[in-house]
Amino acid sequence: MPNSIRTTSNTQTTTNSTPATFKAGNSVLCPSLSEAPFILTDDPYGTRDLLALTHDGSYFYYNEKGYFVKASDTETDDYQPSLFQNTEANLQAIATLYSGSQSNQRHVIDTTEADDNEVILMSAFDLSDIACDMESAAVVISDIGQLLGLIHYEKIDHHTAISMARLTHDATVTWYELLQSQLGSIKETLAMTRYGKEGK
Repeated sequence: MPNSIRTTSNTQTTTNSTPATFKAGNSVLCPSLSEAPFILTDDPYGTRDLLALTHDGSYFYYNEKGYFVKASDTETDDYQPSLFQNTEANLQAIATLYSGSQSNQRHVIDTTEADDNEVILMSAFDLSDIACDMESAAVVISDIGQLLGLIHYEKIDHHTAISMARLTHDATVTWYELLQSQLGSIKETLAMTRYGKEGK
């Protein structure tokens, strides 16, 4: 599976030698939401000492250094800032992210929510492979359930039940190993994200 990609890591350093600080009234860029600038405000509810911006009818919160803060938290758990100064250089860099050569070559279907600040890009082939394995495993589990039902209601004779149980055991072991292999690949990718770091 492909590596986790964070597209907002380098724009801050293109024009600044020190991290930017922000305050209400600043015009800022937030590439994870849009390529258009936003105007920062104080927390509209006045309950937290955070900055806010509005996107698609929702408020998104940040600290003075531009780090995203979840609506349920008072401090960030991000490792990189999400806000950048609204400069010409940063506008051009973000425009490249939205319309660069890579995106022209790929059809990207984005199913993330607006507040998802860490995403994983994976190919449709990999996703289809996982879905096929899950569907096949579900069919095997359904077959096992039907077999157990036949045995329970004594719909098949003793010798047939033994043979079917042996075949069922072999199929179960095979699909267990296949699903464990898929799970291992998924865990390797998740290990590069904050979910993997939280599990350490």
